[in-house]
Formats: sequence, C-alpha cells, structure tokens
Amino acid sequence: MSYIDKTLTFNSDKIYFYNSDLEIEQQVMMDWEDSLMSASAVYVCQNEGDILEIGFGMGISAGYIQSHSISSHTIIENHPDIIPKAQEWAANKPNVTIVTGSWYDVKDNLSTYDGLFYDTYGDNDMQYFSSSLSSLVKPGGLATWWNSMTSETNYYNIPNVTYTQIDVNPPQNSYFNNTTYYLPQCQL
Repeated sequence: MSYIDKTLTFNSDKIYFYNSDLEIEQQVMMDWEDSLMSASAVYVCQNEGDILEIGFGMGISAGYIQSHSISSHTIIENHPDIIPKAQEWAANKPNVTIVTGSWYDVKDNLSTYDGLFYDTYGDNDMQYFSSSLSSLVKPGGLATWWNSMTSETNYYNIPNVTYTQIDVNPPQNSYFNNTTYYLPQCQL
C-alpha cells in the first residue's frame, strides 16, 4: 500500500499514519519544522510574484508564504485526507488556488512561478523534480525543497544549489533526527 492510500491521523503537533509492516507510527510532518517552513517561505518569496507550493501538509509553510507580499499562491496536494484541510484553509484567501492530484500529473497545466517550494511525502514522482524545475520556475525564480540529507548533499543533482544551515532540535521521529538542517537554495 502506498502513502497515498494510508489513512492519516492529525494531531496538533503532527500528521502520521500507522505503518503495520514495521508496527510503528510513521510521521509525515511535525510542528518542530516551523522554523524550516518559515525560512523556506522567506527564500521563495523574495521575488514576490507568483508562488508554487507542492505539498500542503500541516499548512505551516502555506501560512508563512501568505505572510509575504505575493500575487498568487498555488498549492498542489494529492493526499485525500489533506486535500479538504487545504481547501478549508484556502477558502477565504482570494490569491490561493488549490490543485488536487499529483504535481507531476498536473505540471503541464500550470503556469511558471517566481518561487517554488517542494515538500512532499511518499512522492512516487520525485525523480522528475529536477528535470521539471525549468518548466515550473521563471528565469531568475527561486526554488527550495525539503532536504532530509544531513549535509550539503544535492540529492536531486540540481545545478547551482547553495545551502543555509539552520539549527533544529527535533524530537525523535521517523524522518529527520539531525540537529542541523541544510536548507537548499537555487536560483534558476
């Protein structure tokens, strides 16, 4: 069963599902990421304009993106348990568009953006992220993404990436347990 088919549980501090194969709670997102979501929003919103966010999660980054002077904010979400939460969150925000489905399946129907933030979980199309950037981000636009690597490792092989180190103190979890986060930054 893939992530998209899992039933998610929403607590105030995390989203998770029960992994019956491993018999553990598998966290998808947690509120300790707040400072990382803020830093990601600051980076991708520097040019203001139109912002694409791939993955809504807990909506932490979406809130930070909305705090900037931007023209539009397009959010793509594919998990059926998260989509209604994203739609409810966006209901009174006229510059927000929620697109449902896989980002890769809808990418050819999208515009180009001044900033892009990519933070998904269990994405079966992540191997196409790097090759899709130039069709999603305007020349001079900025992109960042969730980086689960514990160093300046360019997992996606994207050229001209720099990193900003951010000190974090995550509780024990199933996806990131380092005390330094390397925020990737790329201008296209």
